[in-house]
Amino acid sequence: MEKNGGRDGTIEHGFPHLATVHASITALFRRMSADGVRAHATSLSPADAAFDASDDLHLGAQRVASAVVRTLRLPDVRTVVAFRPMEEAAVVELGAGPEYFIEVNDRFRTHRRDLAAALSHEIAHVLLHRLELAFPDPAENEILTDTAAAYLGAGWLLLDAYREDALTHQRFGYLTPEEFGYVLARRAALVGEDPSAWFTSPQAYEAFVRGSARAARDHRRAPLAAAGPSARRRYARARRGGAAPAGAAYRFEPGASGPGLRVSFPCPVCEQRVRVPVRGRLRARCGLCRTVLDCDT
Repeated sequence: MEKNGGRDGTIEHGFPHLATVHASITALFRRMSADGVRAHATSLSPADAAFDASDDLHLGAQRVASAVVRTLRLPDVRTVVAFRPMEEAAVVELGAGPEYFIEVNDRFRTHRRDLAAALSHEIAHVLLHRLELAFPDPAENEILTDTAAAYLGAGWLLLDAYREDALTHQRFGYLTPEEFGYVLARRAALVGEDPSAWFTSPQAYEAFVRGSARAARDHRRAPLAAAGPSARRRYARARRGGAAPAGAAYRFEPGASGPGLRVSFPCPVCEQRVRVPVRGRLRARCGLCRTVLDCDT
């Protein structure tokens, strides 16, 4: 798992991986089902993630790893955590299981605050391995792993490990801090859980706020009824012309039978495309995550 930003220590910001994040969320719903995703409604608690100087090194590391395993609902998985000098924050050896060997950077012997963050990414790799869920591109697969960790209840720790000030430039994982905030906000909207009080890093909290603002926009995209006046006006002009403008999330297409248009748009929960007739105010049910959406088409 990547430990810092670029090779010069800089940290990437913004939302450069959002398309892969969306594909990752859709893939989780397709592979796990809506009920399977919603079963991960309780995040790893700060108390279970705590690992301080009073803990025995190996027993404490095993306790934290076991808590992450429980959060990701892997009851038949056992982990063995070891420490060694290495460039990465942590690596996991994937195999048939049920035992998985995780090596973490020696720095966590003393810098224990972020051990749970490193373990959350590696144990998310175990979850995806057992689900046989992966993207062909290794870089995109790492984005999938971070997204899964955050969306399923353990990855808020990866955002909390982000610190950027005059003395420290640190982030874990492959998502930007804002993208972690975005995924956590999407999760919060799904399960009704607010992680904002758990952040110990001020920079992590700020990134969560920025990510939350971006996630909130997903629920105000036309043709959703919550879209603002300007978005509705742009949608109405596009509807009259029968073609969506460049960059729009929605698309118009011929009706399934007979005259008339349909509009397709990404579900704000799972990103699966929803198709509905263009006929005014209606309610649509996403076939993948089963969310009921108020639309004004």
